[in-house]
Amino acid sequence: MKNAMDNLIEKIKEKNNPTVIGLDPRYDMIPDCIKNKYKADLEGAGKAIIEFNKALIDETFDIIPAVKPQIAFYEMFGVSGIKAFEETCKYAKEKGMIVIRRYEKRRYRNNSRSLFKCSNRQNNNRRGIS
Repeated sequence: MKNAMDNLIEKIKEKNNPTVIGLDPRYDMIPDCIKNKYKADLEGAGKAIIEFNKALIDETFDIIPAVKPQIAFYEMFGVSGIKAFEETCKYAKEKGMIVIRRYEKRRYRNNSRSLFKCSNRQNNNRRGIS
């Protein structure tokens, strides 16, 4: 039985590409054509993240073997962010990509909240490979 690292190495060889996409959402970097489809609140941000991540995955799954989402960037969007994290991971796996889930938060804890600026926001050291 192959372990996760064997699967990653196999995908790298298959794609002839060692690149991994870091999917660390920053709301301000999501194109307006996606953000404007949703309400400017946490739920809308989560939906925009999912749409943007799926578009990135759709454009790269055939040439890049893996994605690496960082949980701290999703947590700042509350429950909607966690749902976006899980849906992103699931979608990447469905497309045949290796998912390297980043749970390390120590570097991001202090600045993660500053990354999300949304009008309604005021009211409101492990890695897993699959």
